[in-house]
Amino acid sequence: MLFTDFNFNDELLDALDAMRFKECTPIQEASIPTLLQGKDLIGVAQTGTGKTAAYLLPIINRLCSEDFDSDVINCIIMAPTRELAQQIDQQLEAFSYFLPISGLAVYGGNDAGRYEQERKSMQLGADILIATPGRLITHLSLGNVDLSHVSMFVLDEADRMMDMGFIDDIKKIISYIPSNRQTILFSATMPAEIKELAKDILTEPTSIELAVSKPAEKILQYAYICHENQKIGLIRDIFKDDSIKRSIIFAASKKKVHEITNTLKQKKLNVMEMHSDLEQQQRDEVLRAFKANRVDLIVSTDLLSRGIDIDDISVVINFDVPQNVENYVHRIGRTARANHSGKAITFVNEKDQIKFRSIDNYLKNEIQIVPVPEELGEAPQYSRQTSSGHKKFRHSPNSKPTNNNNVNQGKKFKRHRHKPSGRTDKDRQPNTNKN
Repeated sequence: MLFTDFNFNDELLDALDAMRFKECTPIQEASIPTLLQGKDLIGVAQTGTGKTAAYLLPIINRLCSEDFDSDVINCIIMAPTRELAQQIDQQLEAFSYFLPISGLAVYGGNDAGRYEQERKSMQLGADILIATPGRLITHLSLGNVDLSHVSMFVLDEADRMMDMGFIDDIKKIISYIPSNRQTILFSATMPAEIKELAKDILTEPTSIELAVSKPAEKILQYAYICHENQKIGLIRDIFKDDSIKRSIIFAASKKKVHEITNTLKQKKLNVMEMHSDLEQQQRDEVLRAFKANRVDLIVSTDLLSRGIDIDDISVVINFDVPQNVENYVHRIGRTARANHSGKAITFVNEKDQIKFRSIDNYLKNEIQIVPVPEELGEAPQYSRQTSSGHKKFRHSPNSKPTNNNNVNQGKKFKRHRHKPSGRTDKDRQPNTNKN
């Protein structure tokens, strides 16, 4: 389906044409007609499916085509992190380039000047307010913002809001908003708490659910079956290749992120850490250093698994196996963006083999099992389910790869890959070099 098939405002279509948006992704095709009618919607879709445009485009079209109050806040979009709020704000600016739509993003940080600017801007009114929960709660508690005219409310990445402990904040924010509104909820998964929240805040919603997408075709996926105490040695072995730059290591907890970072610094690797305990100014500095190539490696919690806008990340390492296939796809989706290729490497200890097998089976054994280097000692066994039964992997000190499967050599393997379901959110953002 083409964007021109929708009855969009001409200026909105001009913006889409300038951004080279032609065909809708599945989530856009399914969501936009319902949202243009002002109905409530639950969308279960991952980052990278085009969901931001799926709700922004109909909201912008309604604001410029229907009779809404001026100089007030008409729409609120809630995002779990500053990084995602900024990304949404950038897309809003691009989509509304030819339209008199005003937008404002408010998010945490220690910049007193920015806080004052936010306060003044909200009192002047903005068609669309993009906010993180904590920051908006602060403004509400100080009487800086009036939400009594809000007609549209969007909760983006609701499951991540829950993981970060924001559900009570969301409920408090909703208490300031008129009940006669359009409510839109997007989430990669639908745990019980999100289902209960949806029952409370949505009215007769249309539900749309997309299957979990496969990793991008250009991501070469590898796994080491290893002992926990072999993981740091594996990182050192991987980064012996000086050509590997700008990489992310994901770990399961803030404590583990800190421990890994300190250990890698002792090994003389150029590394910084990222997690929610850092002040916003510190998080910004880490990302600036990463983008400017002043640091090669970030060790992070799942904070960076979504909402980071960096195109040329070469390697993603799962120090711990992600909880499920959705998290796996989100994490490794940080590489191979914007026509780049990339590698995703997962370390699998004995305890994580069950989780890994679930991911491995879902991806139909697309992940290449790589032998642990001899000098790191004997590795555990792993039994992989194949169409002809179970195939066991056991890499001892005497094991040798039977083909050229050294990750550092970056050589490709012939194996079946599923085509991706569509472009990513990043693919659908304007290319500033072309526009």
